[in-house]
Amino acid sequence: MIENKPINSNPNVSVDCVVFGFDGSDLKVLLVERYRRDNLDFQDDTLVLPGDLINNNEDLNEAASRVLYDLTGLKKIFLQQIGAFGSPKRLTKPKDIVWLEAVRMNPEARVITIGYYALINIKNYKVRPSSFAKHVVWRGYDEVGELGFDHNEIIVKAIHNLRDQLYREPIGFELLPNHFSLHQLYSLYNEIMGGGIDRRNFRRRMLKTGFLKETEEYQEGVPHKPARLYTFIPEEFENASKNNFKFY
Repeated sequence: MIENKPINSNPNVSVDCVVFGFDGSDLKVLLVERYRRDNLDFQDDTLVLPGDLINNNEDLNEAASRVLYDLTGLKKIFLQQIGAFGSPKRLTKPKDIVWLEAVRMNPEARVITIGYYALINIKNYKVRPSSFAKHVVWRGYDEVGELGFDHNEIIVKAIHNLRDQLYREPIGFELLPNHFSLHQLYSLYNEIMGGGIDRRNFRRRMLKTGFLKETEEYQEGVPHKPARLYTFIPEEFENASKNNFKFY
């Protein structure tokens, strides 16, 4: 919630974005540390999801894209809506109340938020804090800790949606470079699903799908034997997904 909001800002509807990133081995979540632009001595090191109120002249998807860019500098990335969060208690934590009183004209207003999740390859983007985001940090999915508002609940809903879509849509490849090893692909799926995927079975079944193509490239700068790199063929994914394949 940014202080001194423009007059066309809706005080009762916001968007919050769960940005998942993958660094080649670990699934991470992007968080921002909030502060007051007009009072740098205002102490509040609470971490939250990138989010803010919507403007009355924009639809929800436009709002999510704008807010994410305003707070982190990220743009033109995959965004998927996951649902609405409207508990009357979602803005009642003591530190959240202090924050709202410091930056909102109507701190007691009930705010319903629309959750989104985004997917990026961490190495392809440089994030920057802006607006009320003092710092932008990547945290391991299992190391997020307690966040402000109901943002832990939003993350849980986001990971459930991501897991549900992972085998039906090619969204996982948004987190990978264009050329990747089978080990990277396995690590990604295993991280998202919370572990338990058999490595050999995963490799065997992935190679049989038809949507992976060998390249002439190999890993570089690794202390072990370089692995061959593959690329994803989107046109072949639909045929493979009809088989409802599973790897765990």
